[in-house]
Amino acid sequence: MILDGIEKRNFLVIGRVGMDLSPAPAGTRTRDAETMMVAMGGSSANIAAGLVKLGCRSALVTCVSDDAVGWYCEGQLDAYGVDRTHVRRIRGEERTSLAVYETRVEEHQSVIYRNNAADFRMSIEDVEAVDYAQYGALITAGTVFAAEPSRAAAFRAFELAKAAGLPIIFDVDYRPYSWPSAEVAADVLSRAGALSDVIVGNDEEFGFMAGDIAQGLDKARELAGSSAGIVVYKMGPEGAVTFADGTEIRTGIFPTKALKPTGAGDSFMAGFLSALADGHPMRNAVLRGSACASIVVAKPGCAPAMPDIAELEAYLASHPGPTDC
Repeated sequence: MILDGIEKRNFLVIGRVGMDLSPAPAGTRTRDAETMMVAMGGSSANIAAGLVKLGCRSALVTCVSDDAVGWYCEGQLDAYGVDRTHVRRIRGEERTSLAVYETRVEEHQSVIYRNNAADFRMSIEDVEAVDYAQYGALITAGTVFAAEPSRAAAFRAFELAKAAGLPIIFDVDYRPYSWPSAEVAADVLSRAGALSDVIVGNDEEFGFMAGDIAQGLDKARELAGSSAGIVVYKMGPEGAVTFADGTEIRTGIFPTKALKPTGAGDSFMAGFLSALADGHPMRNAVLRGSACASIVVAKPGCAPAMPDIAELEAYLASHPGPTDC
């Protein structure tokens, strides 16, 4: 069922869209900035845009503030070809998220403004207005569970997706600054993971869910054995371990000279899912996701840096790798 849904190549993505500001040119510190690169951001929106670039369809469910920043995000979704039928404008004190991050690795600084974030206003009514039957799979990131009413809405979306036969794809995406406490986050993210068919996270995120960083791999293995059909345990430069169909697949990475540490996870997800949608074997799908991650960290921006099909194929044909694992 999981691959059947993914192979429909039409994804419903739940979560935030925001505006990214990056000092230009690459390497400039924020405190020294005179010019900024402006781009769409937000993990869910980045994944949705990456999927479209790689030949799939995607629609986003979220809320944006009814102001210039929210309108900018709507325009960017249109430009990337992401369906925003279910993006709702809201009025009040909430604001669309804004991120200021540096295109540099050494002493990298990211400052994310999410006080009274507009996307946390996503409601049960918002997700109940979606016709889940027209999509193949649901994707969400852990951030949507960090506050109410977004948390209840996301769990309701899980129920509706399951009732419609859609596999649920969950990017753990733990961001401590969004949560009231680590204890609440551990409980809620674990509940979300237990309901998901595909779980993707890094070693720290699985370790957090397990209550001990050293137990992260065991937690991933446990989820694969109890509820999820596919679990990807990412280990940064050490590659990944993927649990699927009772097997453990170890893969390396595509070495690159990174300009920044941001955007890799979102691009990995888009590359991995689009590869599965195209019928690639699991190992190849993970490696294509890893290649997408390497492409994005080597370029300014997140959504703008995500590859299209031609760029990905050219990269795979010309780039050495992956590393041994």
